[in-house]
Amino acid sequence: MAGEPQADCLFCKIVSGDVPATVVRETETTVAFRDINPQAPTHVLVIPKVHHPDAASLAAAEPVILADVLREAGEVAREEKIDQSGYRVVFNTGSGAGQTVFHAHAHVLGGRGLQWPPG
Repeated sequence: MAGEPQADCLFCKIVSGDVPATVVRETETTVAFRDINPQAPTHVLVIPKVHHPDAASLAAAEPVILADVLREAGEVAREEKIDQSGYRVVFNTGSGAGQTVFHAHAHVLGGRGLQWPPG
């Protein structure tokens, strides 16, 4: 059921502490941790603690928590000192867009020049 932890979800296991991660921030509703395969000098994932398969389903079901994810993305950028130089927040939706973990998450990327369009 959406919102409930999923036994087979890597990010639900990070939220529960069953899988280790390098956590950089945590709030009542979110966890932010370093990506294990960084695509930029700063690459942090911000996830809601509740399980929804993608950003659109999270927005439809719990828009306040999606706002929490975006606010935390900004806080990560500030703490990582990329807020002034610029950063990107990316939500991949579906395997064709590169989503590999089907638990909504935002990528916070920065620390180098980021080209547009991204690919």
